[in-house]
Formats: sequence, C-alpha cells, structure tokens
Amino acid sequence: MNVLIFGASGMVGQGVLRECLLDPDVQRVVTIGRTPAGAQHPKLREIVHPDLWHYDSVGNDLAGFDACFFCLGVSSAGMAEADYERVTYGIALAAAEVLSRLNPKLTFVYVSGAGTDSSERGRAMWARAKGKTENALVRLPFQAAYMFRPGVIQPLDGIRSKTASYRIVYAVARPLLPVVRWAFPNYVLTTAQIGRAMLVVARTGAPKRILESKDIRAISQM
Repeated sequence: MNVLIFGASGMVGQGVLRECLLDPDVQRVVTIGRTPAGAQHPKLREIVHPDLWHYDSVGNDLAGFDACFFCLGVSSAGMAEADYERVTYGIALAAAEVLSRLNPKLTFVYVSGAGTDSSERGRAMWARAKGKTENALVRLPFQAAYMFRPGVIQPLDGIRSKTASYRIVYAVARPLLPVVRWAFPNYVLTTAQIGRAMLVVARTGAPKRILESKDIRAISQM
C-alpha cells in the first residue's frame, strides 16, 4: 500500500506516520507539508511544499497512492471565521480535489474532531467549518472517504504537539491521561490507535463514513 500523509509534523500526523512506517503492508510513504516531519526511513519521502492551496508544481508526485491520511489542522483560538475556514476547508479541498482526479481508487481519511457540526449551522465556528469540510469531502469521487472525529488524544512514543499552549496542557495532564483512558476508553485515544485505525480502514473499509472515538478505538483493535 502506498500512503500520502498531510500534516505529518503535527501531533496526530506524527503518530500516523510512525504507524505507517512500522506497518509491513505499507511499501511507500510520502509526506507533504510546509515543513519536514523530520523522520528518516527507507520507505519515506518528504515533500516540502509551502503553498498548500495550489499543487500544480507537485502534481506528478501526487499520483499512485492507495490512501491519503489528512492530519493537517490548526487551532481556531484567536482566528476569525473566514481565516479559519480558509485554512481548514480551503487546504483540505484543494488537496482532495487534485487527489480525487489523480487517484480514483484512493481512500481519503480526514481528521476532524469530536463535536463537528454536520449541519454547518451550529454555534461553534470551528465545528461549522469542520462540518462543511467533511460534507464536501464525502461528495468527491474517491473510492471511499472517512471522517475521523477523535476527542481527547494521548500522545505516545515521545510525540509532542507543535502548539505551545497544547504542550503545556499535555504536560500538566500527562499523569492523568492513562487513568482517564482506562476509565473512559471510548473517549480518549492514543496517537498510535488513530494511526492503526487509519490503516485498517484504508485496507478493509468501515461500516460508516463518520467515525467517533469509540469507533476508532474498536477499529484500531482489528
């Protein structure tokens, strides 16, 4: 299986990249983003591409994939809705539209978030933007498209968030997260579980397109 990863330098993306590199069924992994993920592996190639709204210059590098794991995202804190939507919706759709043309048999997995608003009319700005993005992605002519909606995420294997405020939160919460995950296994996922679940749905599919934390956890155990 050949896999393309967006956002491999972020917290979720790092976990997904690690699981892809460990999986013997994955022959080739290509990451694309503004900055390199910093990993090294014989089956890994990194594409540094500053303009994530346009892909003409790298179009030849985006064909031949079986799965795309889209882990790129930003925090909505302090952002105007138009700016947040330009990043959240704009980048995802720009990439997905190109990939759907070049890879008609591709499985596209998008990392959304718990509480995403599929109606696009709710109070939370970020939830509306994520919902709009999900709705647009499932309309594209992929072989399959799945929306992952994780809630609380526990980073493993030395993985850290790129966002300073998140790093502080995780540093404070680190001793409690394993206990919370044990007590509420359907609400707390690890970065490894998310990565493993993505590989499973890319290989075998899933019974529904929108996958909440409990669904992702169950799939990761297959």
